[in-house]
Parts: sequence; C-alpha cells; structure tokens
Amino acid sequence: MANIRSAEKQRRQAEKATIRNRTGKSRLKSALKKARAAVAAGKAELSAGFSEIDKAAKKGLIKNNTADRYKSRLSAAAKRIAK
Repeated sequence: MANIRSAEKQRRQAEKATIRNRTGKSRLKSALKKARAAVAAGKAELSAGFSEIDKAAKKGLIKNNTADRYKSRLSAAAKRIAK
C-alpha cells in the first residue's frame, strides 16, 4: 500500500495503463489470428491486419521492428499461398 500521494496516483495510472495495454494487445492478437486464417484460406486480405499492426505500433504496444516483422511474415505467407 502506498504511503505517499504521488505513489498512490502512480499506482492508479499504472492500473489504467495495464487495462489499456491488455485491451490493445488482445485486439492485435485477434487481428493477427484473423489475418493468418485469411491467408491460410487463400484470401490475401492483409490490409485489416496491417492496419491493426500499425495502430499497435503507433500506440507503443509493440515496437516498430516487431510491427515490421509481423507485416513481413504475413506478406511472405500470402506470397507462398499465392504460388
């Protein structure tokens, strides 16, 4: 339990951020799962997946290199299926 007002405020802010981050990560994972399923089914619907990846990177939920890696792997999978 925090004894200092600023520590109590930081705890409250951390709780809010945790909820916000958890929601965003969950949303990203769902979008990735849908995009991978679409690619596996032969539908190259990558724009929705790319959009969610970019939003997560912009919000700081994932790093830019991680976002680029996710997009690269989705693109590569789509190209493999297209052959």
